[in-house]
Amino acid sequence: MAERMGFFTDTSVCIGCKACEVACKEWNDVPDDGFVFRATSYDNTGSLGASTWRHVAFIEEPGRPPAGREQDGDGTSEGIEGWLMSSDVCKHCTHAACLDVCPTGALFRTEFGTVVVQADVCNGCGYCVPACPYGVIDRRERDGRAFKCTMCYDRQLGGLEPACAKACPTDSIQFGPLDELHARAEERVERLRSEGRPEARLYGASPDDGVGGAGAFFLLLADPEVYGLPPDPVVTTRDLPAMWQWAGGAALSLVGVVAVSFLRRR
Repeated sequence: MAERMGFFTDTSVCIGCKACEVACKEWNDVPDDGFVFRATSYDNTGSLGASTWRHVAFIEEPGRPPAGREQDGDGTSEGIEGWLMSSDVCKHCTHAACLDVCPTGALFRTEFGTVVVQADVCNGCGYCVPACPYGVIDRRERDGRAFKCTMCYDRQLGGLEPACAKACPTDSIQFGPLDELHARAEERVERLRSEGRPEARLYGASPDDGVGGAGAFFLLLADPEVYGLPPDPVVTTRDLPAMWQWAGGAALSLVGVVAVSFLRRR
């Protein structure tokens, strides 16, 4: 197996240009999102889905109210002090629940350690959708098949970096061997903290989290919930082994009861 590759997304330098979204759609021939005006900040794509494999979130940080405007009755302000921007993507989990529940083998792990959906094998059952602890995978209404980020598997096979990383003008999205990215990310966090940003932290980089570590991890400047990320993600199939053991025990008990009943009749 080749060296595991991944994404490191440094949200501290994301400018919200959405070049990654455009590049992803162009290279992977991902259809449009419906051109829906959501009236929620400047974000016009909403969230990750079958037709949005990279999503740049615009998160408003409340601040002082504009000149001449007082605070609301609850003490909040309608002003905006700043923005938190982050390009979200499939995490390519080490322990991927989507892989566990796929009945057709449409989902598989590549030689680069990433998780890919084979659209021509997917039967649209949708089991992977609720299995994902991040809500990444979705099905297209047109044909019911599931889609998500492939980390540009075809480009990796050709020795190229994914389209989103290639298009990012600030290197907010970095691609490479996962171990190298972890070391680079740790240095970046320490630098930000030394510059007066104690809130800087890594998300998804620890192998001790609920999914065994992510193949796409992030540097955040606020709590994960602020970015719409679960604070303690857990692989949703973690109890499957125990469930199978209980089911096996129950089956053996039933066989024993039937055997005893048969012997008693004789």
